[in-house]
Amino acid sequence: MVVKCLDTYALMEIYNGNPKFSDYLSSNSIITGETIAEFYGVLLKEHDIEEADFWYKKLKFLVKNVSFEILVKAIKFKFENRKKGVSFFDSVGYIYSIENNLIFVTGDKEFEGLKNVEFIKK
Repeated sequence: MVVKCLDTYALMEIYNGNPKFSDYLSSNSIITGETIAEFYGVLLKEHDIEEADFWYKKLKFLVKNVSFEILVKAIKFKFENRKKGVSFFDSVGYIYSIENNLIFVTGDKEFEGLKNVEFIKK
């Protein structure tokens, strides 16, 4: 069974009802704590606390904590890819995926063609 690590892009597409992403909310998917925090913040900013809380409660069963070692590797990855504008949150999800042999699901162009990435355009 291949496990997928969802980034905020994928979560927003799920939230927006994009059918290309509808099958990703399953036990074969995970979300890093950093990613769910970023997603929560986006919903809070664009909608309200009720919406953010609703989605956090809906998704929290998929959340995995990230070690300090992963965070450090993510900072290094972000630094190495600073010209691409890779975010810290996406760096954490990507490095977590690499370290745990998962597939990183995103539509962010910065990750297209990278190892362990399932790139999905809108």
